[in-house]
Amino acid sequence: MLFTGNTQKLSLRDNVLELCFDSQDGKVNVLNRQALTELGEVIDLLEQQKDVAGLVLSSAKPSGFIVGADITEFLGYFSEPDNVLREMIDRANNMFNRLEDLPYPTVSLINGNAQGGGFEICLATDFRLAGSTAMVGLPEVKLGIMPGWGGTVRLPRLIGIDNAIEWMATGATKRANAALKEGAVDAVLDDDKLAAGAQSIFEQCANGKFDIAERRALKKSPLTLSPLELAMAYESAKGVVGAKAGPHYPSPLTIIETIKDHAGKSRDEALPFESDNFVKLCKTDVAGSLVGIFLKDQHINRVAKKYMGAAGKVEQTAVLGAGIMGGGVAYQSASNGVPIVMKDIRQEALDDGLEEVGKLLNKQIQRGKLKPAGMVDVLNAIQPALSYGEFNDVDLVVEAVVENPKIKQSVLAEVEGQVSDDTIITTNTSTISVNLLSTALKRPENFCGMHFFNPVHRMPLVEVIRADSSSEKAIATTVAYAKAMRKTPIVVNDCPGFLVNRILFAYFSGFDKLIADGGIPKQIDKVMEKYGWPMGPAYLLDVVGLDTGKHAAAVMAEGFPDRMSSGEGSVIDAMYNAKRYGQKNGIGFYKYEIDRKGKPKKIPDPDGDKVVASVQSGQKEFEAQEIIERLMIPMCIETARCVEDNIVSSPAEADMGLVYGVGFPAFRGGALHHVDKIGLAKFCESADKYEALGPLYHPTDKMRDMANNNTGFYAASADAAKGDKS
Repeated sequence: MLFTGNTQKLSLRDNVLELCFDSQDGKVNVLNRQALTELGEVIDLLEQQKDVAGLVLSSAKPSGFIVGADITEFLGYFSEPDNVLREMIDRANNMFNRLEDLPYPTVSLINGNAQGGGFEICLATDFRLAGSTAMVGLPEVKLGIMPGWGGTVRLPRLIGIDNAIEWMATGATKRANAALKEGAVDAVLDDDKLAAGAQSIFEQCANGKFDIAERRALKKSPLTLSPLELAMAYESAKGVVGAKAGPHYPSPLTIIETIKDHAGKSRDEALPFESDNFVKLCKTDVAGSLVGIFLKDQHINRVAKKYMGAAGKVEQTAVLGAGIMGGGVAYQSASNGVPIVMKDIRQEALDDGLEEVGKLLNKQIQRGKLKPAGMVDVLNAIQPALSYGEFNDVDLVVEAVVENPKIKQSVLAEVEGQVSDDTIITTNTSTISVNLLSTALKRPENFCGMHFFNPVHRMPLVEVIRADSSSEKAIATTVAYAKAMRKTPIVVNDCPGFLVNRILFAYFSGFDKLIADGGIPKQIDKVMEKYGWPMGPAYLLDVVGLDTGKHAAAVMAEGFPDRMSSGEGSVIDAMYNAKRYGQKNGIGFYKYEIDRKGKPKKIPDPDGDKVVASVQSGQKEFEAQEIIERLMIPMCIETARCVEDNIVSSPAEADMGLVYGVGFPAFRGGALHHVDKIGLAKFCESADKYEALGPLYHPTDKMRDMANNNTGFYAASADAAKGDKS
């Protein structure tokens, strides 16, 4: 053994050097400070080796090669002076360049994941052999940054500028065969044949079949594009990527600009362009927010795993109701390998539910994500039923019938009598108290809420709602089922609206007050969409449905009358009374027409404007900042209340519930992250401007204490990322 460290070891066997990454501190390999320090020591040794056939880079981890850099360490660098971050980048690039310049051939053997810096080190080797299940990519853009260890330099020279931009500007993860097709890897083999593949390469290098100098020159020379070709590629990519990224995410366009600027340079001349822009992106608020989102996501996954330790088996499930939600649950469950019975009292409803599942599967086939045989497998995993005859072996039931407490209680009591004593029963309710519903059951310990968001196949969040009577097994099994469906579960306690809808309707209450004071829905939507929301509040209410909105608003008003009761003249009530329910009947704040893709397209509607005007004494345009404050302040305060009231156990879970449940702008990091960024003192000062509007705008006593003590919801950058409270 030539070198043995905590993250890697170097050996020489049969005249072949092997650098094997094998972190002793975790299940995956990451490029952290220790790994980079040890890599520097290893490269010193590699440069001393002579008369060897070549070097193999491999991983001892069955989970993959190297998953990337240590993000928690990067978050620490964000607060350091520019020169400290730049020094780290330059040090890593120097090591990768020295690896690339070794006097013998080098081969990466990629088993499993090689992402970010883990794939950049592979790009520095002469050859890349991928296992059949390998996944490679440069996903840094998803963290608001860009490749910083040579990715923007080497990848375009390997696979072409257009392909490289698509990889990096979207952060796509590529399967082995796709990477082979585009030239990012040289061969795809079974994992147990990778070492033999490397040996074959070394033999062919030795007999002159492979010209190492030529391969290296390709990655180290300027891109072979004429000025006109470069300009065309740049403008085309800029238009497509810019339109998709929007104004709040600078990294995709920065990647394109970086490649354009260093396209005519050699490797050593090009790398400083990448490093400069990498450092600039790391210092943006967007990068801090998106890295925080990534780490909070890891935190809530860890929380879910802890719950799952007490879970019962979930091998067969059932959903009651074949409507939009029931059909969505059936599709999601069957698509992820959990067979499900879909029960309804009407054959027509079952037919409609299966038809909806078929449409979703056909879309997957059209996108190339599913083969026809896979569609058959999914449909076979959904068993339609008009009776409870198929419920004997069901481990968990999702009740998804109409949002009416009496009907739900009746159905829940009925199904309890048809399943085994240890079957977990859940309710997919968005507003009805799970404590109330639990009173209908003889075994309430086996009951909890399981709130999916519409459309089920797209929305990642599932609220698992704990009733006072819910056992740990009921919660754990429901969390496990949500994870099996590839959803993100967050456990919350019972209250009106639970977590997400309670906070969302504080936002809608702010909107309602703004309308009452003369606000114009079209202007408000435009301002909030520019602020970063996927749709403004009026448009969102149309999508949710004004009938649903009216029902939910009434629940919130009853639960929180001091701040969410609108009294007479609510714009939601006015729309409902005018039978303008939104997209579901084609008229709401806007009018909807079906476009060529079969999707509803919103257009202005004077009749809708008249309904809005009916609850106003007049209209006026507000300053954009006032619109933002009057909607965001109630949302942020209500989020803080949910943490204080123990509806959710951490700021991280509250923030991620909003990001995953209602599309809170990810680049702002979540409501509480956003407040911390503003500063509690400044936030309370802004809220106090609207004190006369009522308790909706009154920060809690704890928020004021935090402001006075100059603290925040996240104690420090590392804790903020992990979602841990101080």
